[in-house]
Amino acid sequence: MWKQITSGQKKVKDAIQREAEILKQAIYRIQKKLKDFETQYGSLDRNSFYGKIDDMVLLEWEGELETLERLQKKWEFLEEITIE
Repeated sequence: MWKQITSGQKKVKDAIQREAEILKQAIYRIQKKLKDFETQYGSLDRNSFYGKIDDMVLLEWEGELETLERLQKKWEFLEEITIE
């Protein structure tokens, strides 16, 4: 049986889709940044970086990894939402 979506449901669905798209774009940008970092400094191994790169660069890399993980969790959560 086909259930018609109300205008309120459509607005919520559209808002969720917009937020998911924004998160997806942010995830892509961070993944690209991490790839560029890996190209410049080598394999992404925290222990091998100590003493070889600037501490601020290392902090930035760690921050990007943490942000990526959080954004991916939020995106996955939004993707699981269904509007009935």
